[in-house]
Amino acid sequence: MDFTFPPVREALVFLPFVLPIAIWVAWSDMARMKIPNKAVLAMAALWPLLGWLVFPWQLWLMGFAIMAIVLLAGFIGNAAGLFGAGDAKFAAAMAPIFTAGDPMFIAMLYAVCSLAAFAVHRGLRQVPAVRRMTPEWKSWTHNKFPMGLALASMVVIYLLAAFLPQG
Repeated sequence: MDFTFPPVREALVFLPFVLPIAIWVAWSDMARMKIPNKAVLAMAALWPLLGWLVFPWQLWLMGFAIMAIVLLAGFIGNAAGLFGAGDAKFAAAMAPIFTAGDPMFIAMLYAVCSLAAFAVHRGLRQVPAVRRMTPEWKSWTHNKFPMGLALASMVVIYLLAAFLPQG
């Protein structure tokens, strides 16, 4: 299956800012089972500040619509108990970055990142040395999974995919 990866220009513009926010989100969600609103706002601010540098106006404006749609879907999913409010807000904040992306690649990336993050997290919490290094992390003993780890991984890997050879 051939996928279309994001343009290198998009990755070069967004990645330096997305990477530290993604690390912040993943770390916070694993440590406290919460995604800070400041991290969500920082991610959401990237689209109005940087998106217009990379995308034509129509796509840039469509990114705001996508953010709103994902936020609405996230609130519904949160109300149904499917995931946390922080996960819903962070998903909405990062959604515009995928505006011009290949839907099949994005869906596959979401599935792979979710499964991989779950497996790695559940595996690492069984390792005593890791638990000793991070004894205060709530995610080690919580029944729920820190979805911020998967979401943060997804947006970073999506942007890194721009550097893969096409075709």
